[in-house]
Amino acid sequence: MPDQPAAAPAKRRRRTRQETEADLLDAALRMLERDGALAGITLREVAKEAGVNHGQIYQYFGDRQTLLRAAITRLIDTKVLGAQSHWDKPFTERRRAMLQYALEQPQLMRLEALLALDGDPELSLFPELNRTQKSLERDRREGELPEDADGLVMHAMTAATYLGYCIFRETIARDLGLEAEELDERASAVYDLMLDGLTADHRGHKRPTA
Repeated sequence: MPDQPAAAPAKRRRRTRQETEADLLDAALRMLERDGALAGITLREVAKEAGVNHGQIYQYFGDRQTLLRAAITRLIDTKVLGAQSHWDKPFTERRRAMLQYALEQPQLMRLEALLALDGDPELSLFPELNRTQKSLERDRREGELPEDADGLVMHAMTAATYLGYCIFRETIARDLGLEAEELDERASAVYDLMLDGLTADHRGHKRPTA
């Protein structure tokens, strides 16, 4: 019986730009999770990890900071906190929600810290600042914040608190000899006390609640 001709290899489907970008971002996040934020990843290494021609990563992202900013957006998109109801909540509830969000997204906090250390001029911790300002104005009108409260800086300093805590969480737990979960519970309680202090009236008493 004559030999049958070998079947032609199946032609590999060419990935779309969207698929390639997603593969590159997933590879970058995987490398950061595996190797740490200070491992000094390069665009070529990310392309290799993703199985993508290194020329494409330069074409799509240009530099490492642009890639990492895109990775932040991808992480945020996987768990959207900014639902409409979030902005309708009072100040203390919004800030408690952000602490919990940060605890659930440690890689996001590390990426933002890495870009800040990199001196990225396009990094923004508050991309929804206009909505934040409107919510703070409503908080003052409705008595959720004192009339003379510096709402924007209160927003910034509470953000600095949970960002710093999440970045150093494991080190703090080790130094204090606590399990990370116990530390989270106790830190959340202290954070609540901080929020109570920020929303107190001029006489140092907590604003009465209905």
